[in-house]
Amino acid sequence: MTARQLQLFGPSGIPDVPLSFDDFICDIECFDDFHKETAILEFPDPEFDIPVFVNEFWTSRQRAAHSLHEISYRACFKPQLPRFFIERLTRPGDAVYDPFLGRGTTAIEAALLGRIPIGTDVNPLSEILVAPRLDPPSLSVVSGRLMELPLEGACEMRDDLLAFYHPDTLRQITNLRNILIGKQADGGPDAVDRWIRMVATNRLTGHSPGFFSVYTLPPNQAVTVERQRGINSSRSQTPPHRDVRVSVLKKSGSLLGKLEVSESERLRGASKNALLITGSSDNTPGIENDSVSLVVTSPPFLDVVDYQTDNWLRCWFNGIDPRTVDIWHFKKPQEWQAAMTGVFDELRRVLKPGAYVAFEVGEVRGGKILLETLVVPAAAEAGLEPLMVLVNDQAFTKTSNCWGVDNLKKGTNTNRIVLLRKS
Repeated sequence: MTARQLQLFGPSGIPDVPLSFDDFICDIECFDDFHKETAILEFPDPEFDIPVFVNEFWTSRQRAAHSLHEISYRACFKPQLPRFFIERLTRPGDAVYDPFLGRGTTAIEAALLGRIPIGTDVNPLSEILVAPRLDPPSLSVVSGRLMELPLEGACEMRDDLLAFYHPDTLRQITNLRNILIGKQADGGPDAVDRWIRMVATNRLTGHSPGFFSVYTLPPNQAVTVERQRGINSSRSQTPPHRDVRVSVLKKSGSLLGKLEVSESERLRGASKNALLITGSSDNTPGIENDSVSLVVTSPPFLDVVDYQTDNWLRCWFNGIDPRTVDIWHFKKPQEWQAAMTGVFDELRRVLKPGAYVAFEVGEVRGGKILLETLVVPAAAEAGLEPLMVLVNDQAFTKTSNCWGVDNLKKGTNTNRIVLLRKS
């Protein structure tokens, strides 16, 4: 690391103030935290003369992230990604926005760093999964509330869900669902109830004894009842008894395990000003003009993830009709690009002058479509300035192919981020 780079950072290694763009470029070019040099490549579209920087800029190791992030959700990036940009391009008190909120990685990381989290997602599950972690209760309070809940009483249950659950477990799940939905109708559950709802939503199905269900697919997606019956048959398994209270409390302890008092205070302060919107990211009148200092996000990719199918069981538990959730699911690149242009139009409205967008993209269809080549012209059309592509490659070498399937075959772990700016 050069002397110039060292001057940019305080004793903690975090910039004392947001970096200027020139200093950010210097930081990227000189970056060697993992003892690798930054490679500079050409952007694949010759119409845009922007650099592509390749290095290992952050680790993807799970234990390097805060325990509060350990909520499963499809197609989510590691918390180290938003932290990299939040630390360098914002200061405490700035608003950090994710227009595709998902499980809330950017929002939680922003709050832990003392920034104001803003998020939008058309899926109402996002707010259910994110809001409780911005104001988490203590483990003892969660334990006390769980013991108060009457979960063993007789109730009407869905027989088809016995493919996933032991009858006694399904009775507990159904009673908990009915209690929480009932409280929603009576003015809403309190913070402790919302935490329990969030954890239970995350524990519905999975492939280890920590989940409510028998062995099934990983917890970021739910198979159909028919598919689960097939899994049970092929594995000669029947759903074992799981105690919902025990599972919720154990997962709560895991989520809160690394939470320090100072972090709780920062989260509580950030939650007072947090804004979580259930709606479309191309129409967010609830966010003021020129109010956002940084956007860090990853959009829904082309025909890769079917969120409605994956989340049907979570929707049932939370009383949500998945047919009413109008999640984008594009097949044609031109349709996806047009939708992103609409999002960029709205982002340009809410961004402060000089503020940045870190837009993480993936490769789809075996690397034949490079979403950054769709993102850059879409952003430019909306009036945002494309600045660079930053490739975080865990298996980085100077000859690494950071586009296409070769990287995947070699087992690399790559993120590609298009950095944009509002002039």
